Amino acid sequence: MINAVIAWSLRNRGLVILATAAVIGGGLWAMWTTPLDAIPDLSDVQVIIQTDFHDQAPQIVEDQVTYPVASEMLKVPGARVVRAYSFFGLSLVYVLFEDGTDIYWARSRVLEYLNGIQRQLPAGVEPTMGPDATGVGWVFEYVLESDSLDLAELRTLQDWYIRYQLTAVPGVSEVASLGGFVKQYQVDVDPERLRAFDIPVTRVAQAIG
Repeated sequence: MINAVIAWSLRNRGLVILATAAVIGGGLWAMWTTPLDAIPDLSDVQVIIQTDFHDQAPQIVEDQVTYPVASEMLKVPGARVVRAYSFFGLSLVYVLFEDGTDIYWARSRVLEYLNGIQRQLPAGVEPTMGPDATGVGWVFEYVLESDSLDLAELRTLQDWYIRYQLTAVPGVSEVASLGGFVKQYQVDVDPERLRAFDIPVTRVAQAIG
């Protein structure tokens, strides 16, 4: 059999050369056009729920935010695993769905159940869903350090300047800020003086807002 193939190839050198060139050309074309992931996306279909509860200890965040949200997410159709984490002033809940679940369908279901849990959370606390990125979308971390700026000033620099510049980069869906101190303005009112001028506290809040 091998001898016959060799003999045929010797008699048809032109066809062999053309076939070889076609195979090489096809290989080069496939190499340049075939999609290739450096890191294949094997992550689960997941929806991340982030809730800010500023200046609260992890135990309070766990009891008043993380536990109610995680318990409600267990009812979401198709949810396979619910993972919850409580930090200082921050709650993170990961809802993992069955393989093959459409990510936008999953996000819409999570949003429905979040609307139902809103009344059980503390006043002013609003859960938000993370971007529709996969688990391998976290590609870069950086740290801000300074000898002249404190943690509050560094966080302000991150939230109001650096984050917007990075978000404008094509392909970036979110820039998450962690650490530091969020700058706050607090107004201490004198109830006696408010009473003297017949000004309710609600008017002060409206003027500030």
